[in-house]
Amino acid sequence: QVQLVEAGGGLVQPGGSQRLSCVASGLVFSGYAMGWFRQAPGKERELVAAINWNGQSTYSADSVKGRFTISRDNAKNAVYLQMNSLKPEDTAVYYCAAGWPGALATEPKSYNYWGQGTQVTITS
Repeated sequence: QVQLVEAGGGLVQPGGSQRLSCVASGLVFSGYAMGWFRQAPGKERELVAAINWNGQSTYSADSVKGRFTISRDNAKNAVYLQMNSLKPEDTAVYYCAAGWPGALATEPKSYNYWGQGTQVTITS
């Protein structure tokens, strides 16, 4: 059974930083592309960042470019999202997702497995 478990959400002040992690089990992690999506209340789920199977290709949405960084550690079956200079509009539930094959993927339909999500709230 495939599981993706996110961690690291919480309350953060504007301008602060937070690191999300997602640990995968039940799949050959190194063969999968990984993505971080988010969904704010009343809005559609959107891709924040994605990374291919070996970490050599990444994508960041324009809204987070220069502030968020995605990375992965295949030895630990983990993907991370480092979030800096956080803004109130970054408030959302953040989901990690795994997609096969492992090429960089930007469409939700390319992802086969999803985590339960972790809430990130930016507030003063």
